[in-house]
Amino acid sequence: MDKVPMTVRGEKLLRDELDVLLKRRPLISKAIGEARELGDLKENAEYHAAREEQGICEAQIRDIEYKLSVAHVIDVTKMVNTGKIIFGTTVTLIDVNTDDEVKYQIVADDEANIKEGRISVNSPIARGLIGKMAGDEVNIQTPGGTKEFEIEEVEYV
Repeated sequence: MDKVPMTVRGEKLLRDELDVLLKRRPLISKAIGEARELGDLKENAEYHAAREEQGICEAQIRDIEYKLSVAHVIDVTKMVNTGKIIFGTTVTLIDVNTDDEVKYQIVADDEANIKEGRISVNSPIARGLIGKMAGDEVNIQTPGGTKEFEIEEVEYV
């Protein structure tokens, strides 16, 4: 079983979500018990809804527990900033053609959210940046065509 990289923030979010789900378990069990007391289980909509909710909750718990079990948590704040782009670093890029500045943190697939400036380590941009240094110029093949960026800054935050 291969380890999957994850940021400290990503691990915390998963653990928080797991806590919420574990606290819902007894409430769902109680709802099933109350619905069971209402009578005929074949025609008992409350019972079937509670059982379905239980199945979804248990599946989510298993999924999160698995992700945590294969996670390799990387805390870049405890590393020496060499200027090299690695998983977890925050990168400021300048589009050479438009002079637009963008800032991305390279994170795991589950943590990616482009609106918040977090891109997946498996995205074309992140794959093109990994291993590069501050000051480098890179050409990255994206679905929208080739983009040319200058790496302005690499932060280990």
